[in-house]
Amino acid sequence: MKDSDKTVMVGALMLVAGGIMGAGVALLYAPQSGKKTRQDIARYSRKAKRRAEDIVDDFTESVSELTEAVSEKASEILDKGKDVAQDAKRELLRAIEEGQHKLEKQKSRLSKIIG
Repeated sequence: MKDSDKTVMVGALMLVAGGIMGAGVALLYAPQSGKKTRQDIARYSRKAKRRAEDIVDDFTESVSELTEAVSEKASEILDKGKDVAQDAKRELLRAIEEGQHKLEKQKSRLSKIIG
């Protein structure tokens, strides 16, 4: 998880917590009955809980999607690397065989010259 993702998550949670606290303070100072205030606090608490859960769910989904995308890219890169390695092996073997052929040719020429 990147630092920027953590910062966004912390900021979002702090925003929700601040909203809850603000609503709680506003309800405590509101001119209404204690029963009504308790009901309002409970309602705001449930609403804030749902918002926090939604934020966590969204963040979890984003991290999951990011992890999946990174995994897919890593697999693609690994597959490409395997292909490149196989191609390099083939080229190396071809170059070695070509070199051996040229050495044999030179050996044959030297044999004819030396006698």
